[in-house]
Amino acid sequence: MKGIRIGNLAIPVPIIQGGMGVGISLSGLASAVANEGGVGVISSAGLGLLYKEFSSDFLEASIYGLKEEIRKTREKTLGVIGVNVMVAMTNFTDMIKTAISEKVDIITAGAGLPLDMPSFLKKDSVTKLVPIVSSARATKIICEKWKNNYDYLPDAVIVEGPKAGGHLGFKLEQIDDQDYSLEKLVPEIVTELKIFEDKYNTKIPLIAAGGIYTGEDINNILHLGATGVQMGTRFVTTDECDASAAFKQAYIDAESSDIEIIRSPVGMPGRAILSNFITKVREGKKQPQKCPFKCIKTCDITKSPYCIIIALINALKGNFENGYAFAGANAFRATKIYSVKETFQSLSKEYRESK
Repeated sequence: MKGIRIGNLAIPVPIIQGGMGVGISLSGLASAVANEGGVGVISSAGLGLLYKEFSSDFLEASIYGLKEEIRKTREKTLGVIGVNVMVAMTNFTDMIKTAISEKVDIITAGAGLPLDMPSFLKKDSVTKLVPIVSSARATKIICEKWKNNYDYLPDAVIVEGPKAGGHLGFKLEQIDDQDYSLEKLVPEIVTELKIFEDKYNTKIPLIAAGGIYTGEDINNILHLGATGVQMGTRFVTTDECDASAAFKQAYIDAESSDIEIIRSPVGMPGRAILSNFITKVREGKKQPQKCPFKCIKTCDITKSPYCIIIALINALKGNFENGYAFAGANAFRATKIYSVKETFQSLSKEYRESK
């Protein structure tokens, strides 16, 4: 696999590890991926709960937690590291500012359009900004807004297709519609980006994500015009993934029929592994009493059947009576736990054999 460049960053292997919250991709996974030549990504979601010993103030603990995870990652790798921030998070600004001030290499941002992200850059900032989109239209809007308002274009763009794990930027009826498949989206967005590349004499690599599980998948999507890939699900079942053993086991135990589209309290469909908790929610047995964290802008406690951040923290610990694991469409293909190094070697072999 050929390396890629994002701005002045040289990335030896064209794989960005997806930012998986809550607590699934922290310093353990991010540093291991970076050490193999990919981009290791820390998820900033829910850090205020993971670092609540530092402060009972969720927002304060989140800032401290992100700094700590970046520090721990840097202790273990000299490779390229990133931070994923969801636009829908109420502390989006705090997380972006912290990541930039800590001089992380890359910020990836989705779950909404990050229209003001370049406004947080300072003169001495080195961080590359990479929005996550689900359509050519969203790509165009971001490129135009950034260029007009900040004289800045994305350093790369990630397109997340409907087979991704977690929250999806699609309507329910679009998820299985071939017109919205990743294979359809990639050429459309390549065409859109080329307009900006030609006009402003720059390169904007397109990273494809959502359902990419094997080296053959990587080869196929690169042939459609993507420069690199983002992968999350394949890295969950690794030794270095920061989730509990029980969380990883949920992937290994999952059958294809266990991976379902759910309605998330944040107002977007999501892909998760069926659990007792999800069943109870569907039966109307869950209702939060209060909103302790106000972590997501679009979450309305009066209509939410549960608190999503608590559900995801419970899953992180392996408590599926009170939570669930987000997962990509191919999570059922996992059969055992490998090291990140073995996973990269396997991906490389699969890629070579598919050429």
